[in-house]
Parts: sequence; structure tokens; C-alpha cells
Amino acid sequence: MYFQRIRDLREDADKTQVEIAQYLNMNRSVYRRYENGSREIPVWAVIKLAKYYNTTTDYILGLTNRRDKTPAAK
Repeated sequence: MYFQRIRDLREDADKTQVEIAQYLNMNRSVYRRYENGSREIPVWAVIKLAKYYNTTTDYILGLTNRRDKTPAAK
């Protein structure tokens, strides 16, 4: 599965793959595989990235287009 949003979030934050890989305590090549979809990203990494970027796991996974954490008005 390809997660374009983790790349977009990283680029929007002006971070390098090395910086995010260090935050996740992994090698850059592993993180790069998450971005390009050649390796499934583990749940713990999605959660940690959501906290880092102050967004939701649903946004990262493409289940919603709402980037912010505030609930939608009903």
C-alpha cells in the first residue's frame, strides 16, 4: 500500500527522510520503503507519525481528508 500522505506531511514540515527515520528510530532506507509503498508501515509508526504531525491516523491512512484533529460539526 502506498502512503502518499506520509511523504506530503514530511515535505510540508520541511523534514528529510533521515530526520523522520531518526524520530522513528529506524534506518532511512526502511522509512523510504514506507513512503514508496514497497513495505507496509506498522501501526506503531502510523500512530507516532500522527502525533508528530498533529493529525489523525485516519488522515495518514487516507480514510478521511480532514487533516486536523478537530471533530467534524454535525
